[in-house]
Parts: sequence; C-alpha cells; structure tokens
Amino acid sequence: MTRLSVEMLAADATEPITSAGNAQLGIAVLAGIAVIVLLITKFKVHAFLALTIGSLALGAFAGAPLDKAITSFTAGLGSTVAGVGVLIALGAILGKLLADSGGADQIVDTILAKASGRAMPWAMVLIASVIGLPLFFEVGIVLLIPVVLMVAKRGNYSLMKIGIPALAGLSVMHGLIPPHPGPLVAIDAIGANLGITLALGVLVAIPTVIIAGPLFGKYAARWVDVPAPEKMIPQRATEETDRRPSFGATLATVLLPVVLMLAKALVDIVVDDPESGVQRVFDVIGSPMIALLAAVIVGMFTLGRAAGFTKGRLSTTVEKSLAPIAGVLLIVGAGGGFKQTLIDVGIGQMILDFSESWAIPTLLLAWLIAVAIRLATGSATVATISAAGLVAPLAADMSSSHMALLVLAIGAGSLFFSHVNDAGFWLVKEYFGLNVGQTVKTWSVMETIISVVSLIFVLLLSLVL
Repeated sequence: MTRLSVEMLAADATEPITSAGNAQLGIAVLAGIAVIVLLITKFKVHAFLALTIGSLALGAFAGAPLDKAITSFTAGLGSTVAGVGVLIALGAILGKLLADSGGADQIVDTILAKASGRAMPWAMVLIASVIGLPLFFEVGIVLLIPVVLMVAKRGNYSLMKIGIPALAGLSVMHGLIPPHPGPLVAIDAIGANLGITLALGVLVAIPTVIIAGPLFGKYAARWVDVPAPEKMIPQRATEETDRRPSFGATLATVLLPVVLMLAKALVDIVVDDPESGVQRVFDVIGSPMIALLAAVIVGMFTLGRAAGFTKGRLSTTVEKSLAPIAGVLLIVGAGGGFKQTLIDVGIGQMILDFSESWAIPTLLLAWLIAVAIRLATGSATVATISAAGLVAPLAADMSSSHMALLVLAIGAGSLFFSHVNDAGFWLVKEYFGLNVGQTVKTWSVMETIISVVSLIFVLLLSLVL
C-alpha cells in the first residue's frame, strides 16, 4: 500500500467533524450535490468553483464548523493532486509529443493502409483505442476527427459507421482505463491496485468497445445519414513536419507505460513476496509515475527527435502540453476536496450503516450513484470523483480484484447518456455537423451502451473473481 493510501485510510478513521445524525447527513449530501449541479447547469459556473462551493455547503448543512470544513476540503484537494497530479501532467506531455511529432498520424495511416471495406470500422476502433491510451478525450477527438472525416469522404463511407467506432474507442479509454483522470482519482480514493484495475479494465473495454463501436455503428448509420462536413477538416499535424517517427517506435512508446504497469501487477501475483528483489524492482518500474515518466523520456527520442525536433522545440512542446490541463487538475483536486469533506462529516459511516440493510449489490450501487451525478452535472470526471468518495467506505473489506471492479463500475456509470449539459455532446455535434436530435440518437445512445455493457461485464467478472 502506498504512503498516500495509508494517509487516506488514517484520515478516514478519524472522528467526524460534526455530530449530525444520519437524517441530517443525508439532507446535507443531497444539498451539497444539488448546489454543485445547479451551479454547473443553471449558472454555468466552472466545475472547480462549483465543487469548492458545494463542499463548503455540504459542511454547513451537516453542521460542521466552517474552519474544519475548509481544512477537510484543502486536505482532500492536496492529497488528490499529490496522488494523481503528476500522472495527469506526464500523460499530457506524452499525448502532446504523440500529436505534434506526427506519431499519431503514423499509427492512423499505417492501420488505414491495411484496412478497407468492412474492416474500416474495426480499424477505426483500433486506432482510437491505441491513440486514446495517453490522450485526454477532447484531445483525442480533435486529433481523430480529421481522419474520420477524410476516410468517410474519400472512401464514400457513412460518417456514423466510421465515426461511432472512433468515438467509442476514445470514450471507453477515457472512462475505464488509467492513466485517464477519472479512473486515477477513483483508484486513489478507493485504494485499488492500479495494475489490477488496468488489467481488468482492458478485459471489460474490449467487448464493450466492439458492441458500442462497430456493431452499434451499423444501426447509427441507418438512423443518421449525414455527409462529412467539409469545413470541419482541419490541417493535420504532419503537414507541418518534414518527417515523422516510425510506426513500430510510436506504438512501442505509447504502450510502454501500460506494459510496465501490467508487468508489475503480474509479478505481484506470481511472486507475492514483498521482500523479493524481483518484486521490489517491478514495484518501482511499474509504479504509475515511473512508467509514465519512462514513456515521456523515451518519447522525446522515439517521437520528438525522430520528427526532427530540436531541444528548444521539445521544451516548447512540453510547455504547451501543461497549460491545457490546468483546469483538469483544479477540477480533479476540488473533487478530491469534496470527497474528503464527505468522509469527514461522516457520510461514509452513514452509507456503511445503511448498506447493512440494502439488498442492492455494491457494484450496482456505485454505478447508479455515478449515473445520477453524470446525468445531473454532465461531467464524467465530477461523477467519478463524487461517486468514489461516497462508496469508498464500502471497499474496506473487498479483495483487490473487487476494489478494481468497483472503480470500473463507477467509471461505467460516469459515461451514461451524455446530453446537453455535457461539453463532449456539443463537441461531437459541431465536429460531425449534426443537429441535437441526431447527436442524441448517435452519441448519447452510444455512451449509454458503453455504460450498460461495461457494467454487465463488471458484474460478470465479480462472479468469477
């Protein structure tokens, strides 16, 4: 267990900062979430401010002294950023190197050169899944949309038949697979093992993306038949570079952190001896920070230098990669503050008390909570953070595999039915030239399929693990 996890457990074990009963606590948590929802949806307040104000409102409704509520919020914010902030930054750097060097284009072009006809939707899933590993969802969309539009136009394919598989691959990676912010925060809050979560996440992701991507894409193409909008085909990254990295080097760089983290999880299971030299080595090289740091350093050579980047250009690329994630870091940090406030006012113990008489399985409960917050706020990250904070106490007696499945259940719920309060909804609508109804029939339905199908596979895995 990491030092951060030990500190979180210690914090969870402290006395509540309020003496409120379960009824008042229940009202407080509903009021706190309602404040966040109203601020985000009605008043269009940034999620960071909404979570900050909602955390203080939660403490006030629970009858906690304001100074203690502030301390809980800042402590949670600090511990969350300490746990995942560096990982988000490293992931952003790797993604920027991949995009600017033309490595992403190399993967895209190589796979598309091998695919045609009926294989094209499957190729798009493969491209999106590989590209989506190190990239944030919005960055992945911006990167892949030109490819989707060009393939649809030049190959005379239905836009939805090509686009839905690409969107499904990106969305599944975003909701279920670390090092994306949502899964990382849930892993941190629940105390799950990252390697096991990654391995089980891949198992769930593969059938989910097949069903929500190429299979659903056939029906989406029948429901919505629109041409690729000419005005939305922007310039590709490699049109600005003289050369780009090879396919093999790019793929190896992208998969390096995944391989290292999975290797650590495998060694932990096979060796199972904390004093073993082999296990201690893999515990270091397979830790998320070292795995991503290694990929970034390797990427500077296999991606940046291979594309002809000078030292100055590499430095500029790294600098530019960090600015866009400032908002993500603040939202994630504020979400951690909200989570810690929930714990410190005694919500966790309240849920433990109620859960003794509940017949609903913990995994399904976690999914339902994430779904409710997702529908209300429109943010997958806010839904993941809030749901993880609420159900974290229920993971105390779980095995490592079931903790990982709890993370995946939350991630699945956070993707449910994206609609008009989600920025991703409008991003897809504008890039694909759809109206609101068409976006609902394609993108929103696809997100719901991902959420429900991934939950089904999580529940099935829970029966055999």
